[in-house]
Amino acid sequence: MSWKTYLAERTITPEQAAAKVASGNRVVTGHAAGSPDILINALVNRAAELRDVEIVHLVALGECRYCAPEHEGSFRYNGPYLSGGTRKAVAECRADFTPYFFHQVPELLRSPDFPVDYAFITVSLPDEDGKVSLGVAVDYTLQGALSAKTVIAVINPNMPYIKGALMDVTDIDYFVQADVPLFEIPLPKIGEVEKAIGGHIAALIKDGDCLQLGIGAIPDAVLSCLGDKKELGIHSEMISDGVMDLAEKGVITGSRKSLHPGKIVITFAMGSSKLYRWMDKNPVVESYPVDYVNDPRVIGKNDNLISINSALSVDLLGQVAADSVGTQVFSGVGGQVDFVRGVRFSNGGLSIIAMPSTASKGKISRISGVLSPGQPVTTSRYDVDHVVTEHGVAALRGKTMVQRAKALISIAAPEFREQLAREACDVYGLKV
Repeated sequence: MSWKTYLAERTITPEQAAAKVASGNRVVTGHAAGSPDILINALVNRAAELRDVEIVHLVALGECRYCAPEHEGSFRYNGPYLSGGTRKAVAECRADFTPYFFHQVPELLRSPDFPVDYAFITVSLPDEDGKVSLGVAVDYTLQGALSAKTVIAVINPNMPYIKGALMDVTDIDYFVQADVPLFEIPLPKIGEVEKAIGGHIAALIKDGDCLQLGIGAIPDAVLSCLGDKKELGIHSEMISDGVMDLAEKGVITGSRKSLHPGKIVITFAMGSSKLYRWMDKNPVVESYPVDYVNDPRVIGKNDNLISINSALSVDLLGQVAADSVGTQVFSGVGGQVDFVRGVRFSNGGLSIIAMPSTASKGKISRISGVLSPGQPVTTSRYDVDHVVTEHGVAALRGKTMVQRAKALISIAAPEFREQLAREACDVYGLKV
């Protein structure tokens, strides 16, 4: 049987796809912009018929109707990373958060203790050989499909075909055809604080360095400050529009990369429809599973890897809190620790934690004497290299506790520095 015949015979409607899921099943869904919401919504429409269906994913860009209070009992979300649609349900104990390093999520999905009944994914149009791409969401999504007893894929012509990790049509059980836009992320607003942070970080980046960046105003501000750099590379869990812009300008070439030279290597992407079109069949872009891209041992094969991640708070010991506000989970670890530790294996590597110096419109210092009671540490003081705010750079690696506290106080908002100096003395006995 040809792959075209196989596909035609196994094409069904979203409702027929959703009807296959039974109570008690576990469903892994595609990640972020790769979420097949047409399938998910069809499943949620069956809420009255179902009990205890577990929905597993990381970043969600849709409305996450399965997390609504009225669907408690029918569905329960479980994941290692929270976003706007899932955060409240976890806070109200109607959903579950599972702490897990991003690069190890495929390992979890392979475990016999975590069986996957269904994978709902989005794929590109098939190529002439019957291969489809997971496009902007390879990450854990590929392993979810490989581990699932049944794979249902939305074939969406808007999903870019990206080389790296492909699936054969015959490895998928059922198909739904849907020409719907992928989720887009609006361009962030870059203010004076973000511009200042971007400038400080750009000063740490040299020609030929290989970068990992996240998403948001600070990464975009960093990229906007790199126009005069040359031959930069990208090995990053994700990219957004800023990377596309610098690649088009010839700033990002990957020519000096020691691993995958000349290639932009990612595991997922979130951005605009322009970004997605740019990535489609672009020979420069390759996307691989997260247990490859984010494996610290793989990351370290890139010379001069500069890792840039964000934080919610940093204490005077250099401990980074990036996933929780107090005791309340806000997001998850993502790839921060993967890359911070991967940098240790990189010849010439450097990790940077970047954040505005204050929160709540200047009322709270993000650099604190101690973290809030019960606030989990995301990145330990033993792992941190540099912390950057709009007020400068604190280089912490190899520094004493006194030197660390002094450096961090120097980049705090000026109105909080005296208070932080007192806390350094009162809490830790440090004379700063």
